[in-house]
Amino acid sequence: MTWMIVGLGNPGPEYATTRHNVGFMVVDDLASRMRGSLSRHKRAVAGVVEGRIGNPGSDARVVLVEPWSFMNTSGGPVKALMQFYDIAEDHLVVIHDELDLPLDTVRVKIGGGDNGHNGLKSIRKSLGNGDYARVRIGIGRPVGRQDPAEFVLKSFTGTERDVIPHVISRSADAVETLVLHGIERAQNEFNGG
Repeated sequence: MTWMIVGLGNPGPEYATTRHNVGFMVVDDLASRMRGSLSRHKRAVAGVVEGRIGNPGSDARVVLVEPWSFMNTSGGPVKALMQFYDIAEDHLVVIHDELDLPLDTVRVKIGGGDNGHNGLKSIRKSLGNGDYARVRIGIGRPVGRQDPAEFVLKSFTGTERDVIPHVISRSADAVETLVLHGIERAQNEFNGG
């Protein structure tokens, strides 16, 4: 069965390097590993690439997705593409930024609340629940009184930019492990460090 891997973010160059776009960054990494590139889908406002992840003989068919409708309305394209590709909710993985985890932290889980994340809220509203797999990427909390909504739309600082490529690669590894070997193994490998 095909898996749908959704990275959350906002379209456009002004958002490309922001904390809120780590989901897009991971999907771009996975697409690169597949030697593919995203193109606009005919049925949804989204970039999509189809292919396989893993090694020959132990690989899985996937559809990589970046909703291009902005974070707050990600649910519409996700639902439309799940219907188009006939994806079951237990084969949906959503990759997103997480304020409550420190930078350089990757966590894998099934379901849970939205924790104020507008992309997750939109998907929950469109699907009717939040019982899908998630790869959560820690971006840390703002220092002082900075509004979290402003913080997530800021680019990473100089020292953070040194760490982010490792975080993105590790997050892509977590997605591959989840898809190829299951949630338990992914949690054992990635939720401890």
